[in-house]
This record gives sequence, C-alpha cells and structure tokens, in this order.
Amino acid sequence: MAGFIFFVTWLGVGGDLAAGTLQQGAPIGTIIVLLIAVIVTWRAWAKGPQRILWSTGARELTDPQTTEERQVINVVEEMAIAAGLPPPKVYLVEDPDPNAFATGHGPQDAVIAVTRGLIERLNREELQGVVAHEMGHVRNLDVRLMTTIAALVGYVVILSDVMGRVMRFGGRGSSRSRGRSGGGGALVLILLVLWVITLILTPIIMRIMAMGVSRNREYLADATAAQLTRNPGALASALEKIESAVEPTKSIAKSAAHLCIADPLGRKINEKEGAFANLMGTHPPIRVRIARLRGMAFQSVQAAGQLPAAEG
Repeated sequence: MAGFIFFVTWLGVGGDLAAGTLQQGAPIGTIIVLLIAVIVTWRAWAKGPQRILWSTGARELTDPQTTEERQVINVVEEMAIAAGLPPPKVYLVEDPDPNAFATGHGPQDAVIAVTRGLIERLNREELQGVVAHEMGHVRNLDVRLMTTIAALVGYVVILSDVMGRVMRFGGRGSSRSRGRSGGGGALVLILLVLWVITLILTPIIMRIMAMGVSRNREYLADATAAQLTRNPGALASALEKIESAVEPTKSIAKSAAHLCIADPLGRKINEKEGAFANLMGTHPPIRVRIARLRGMAFQSVQAAGQLPAAEG
C-alpha cells in the first residue's frame, strides 16, 4: 500500500516538473492527483465487487434449477458454518471451464462465484475443497485486500497515461523553467528523466505488485481449505481436474484473473517457480499446490494412526 501511495505522489510531482509549476512553488498537479486518487480509488473499491461480477456475466443462484446448483449452495452453507462466517451469496458463471473466485469487502457482503464447468466436473468432496479455498479468501480478508489493490492498479495505470499527456503538452513550460533556474536546471532534468522512466514502467510495476500479493495469498487459502474440510486431498483432486481443463475461462476478464482459484488465462508463467515467476505470476504452480496438499493429507492420516511412521 505504501508503494502505491509513493507512485501516485511521484507521478504527481513529475507532472508538476513537466508542466513547470513545481519550480514556482505551486505543486498544483500533485495536490490534484492525490485528491482525485482518494475519490476515484474509494469509488472503485466500493463498486469493485459489482463490476467484477458484471464483467463475468455471473448471475446469483437464488432459485437453483439443477442438482449441481442445489449442491453448490448446500456446500457453501456448510463451509460457512465450518468457517464461522455468514453464508456468502452464490453466483454462477456460465462457462464450461472449471474455475471459481470470491469477491466482496469482507464476510458481511462476500460473494463466491463458480463456473458451470466446475459444478459439473467435481464431486461433492472436491467441490467442498474449492469452496473452502474461496471461503479462506473471505475469512483471511483477501477479498478486501485484492479489491483495494485492483482499484489502485487501475487508477495508477490510468494516471500514468494522463501524466504522459501532461508531459507532452507541458514540455515547453518546463523547458523555460529549467532555463531560468540556472544550476538547479540539471537537478530538474535528472528528476524529469527519472520520472519519465517511472512513467513508462509504472503499469508493469503496479501489476507486478498486485501479482506478488495474489500468489502468496493462494497458498494461504489452500491451507485454510485444508483446515476447514479436514480433507486436503479433496482440494488436491479438484486442482488436478481444473489443471486438466486446457481451455481458458473465457468469461472471466484479465482484470479479475488474480481472484480465481486457477489462472483463467492459462499463462505459462504460472507454471513456473523462482524469483521472476513469483513477481510476474498471479498464481503458484498448481503442481506445487497439489504436492503441498498431498503432503498435508499424508501427515493427517499418519497423525490419525492409520499409517506407520516413516523409518530412518
């Protein structure tokens, strides 16, 4: 969050430098940018969940018509009781690819959305694992964090484009200011160069920050699902089925990809590990998540006395 605030402030300062207002002691651009950031980000955060659901074409399951639809509502209610939370609303995305996501600002207005492909391909235990994973995002307040970050990313990306226009149209004023500032002109020039570099890289940096947060929260949600269901193997099995579906989830837009249990876009970067993948990927590799869950399942069975302890 501090990083986002820094970028917004820096973009405003750079805009003042480009327009030549900062040297006159009137950081008008910076003040305007910060005020607009507060208003736009708050509105985007408040309306974020509704916009995400609208973008996916999801509809609320208020009157289930099929066995699968009734089952997912029952499973959501069961997992809400296990998590000690009020039952979230259930939405259905008419997409054949299996996937799911949670959104909202917290337990009081949380929504769990599942695709048609998910409820048709998974058995009840596997569905419990996926729903418990999404319930983990709600209980851990990931939905609040990711909605806020999505709003900030969107604003900063738009702002960088606006500041680019300011730089192009305000370049003459800044040049005259540099000419009058004497020795200080070199410092202003350096700051402008740094600002331009930041301006170019800002969209990439913002998305990297959002992706890094998203990948770490997926591991925590998997662990929470194992805790709620006492059956980590069910979620591992569900992830195997989700991974075997090679088609992307076409109904879920790129802006909401970081919210899903699995990358709806099927990007190769999410299949890799390492520092670069941790920065650029929105999800951990599914094979790693499955291995961790299988390890949890083995440990729980061993702790129950159903398997002998490993020797050596």
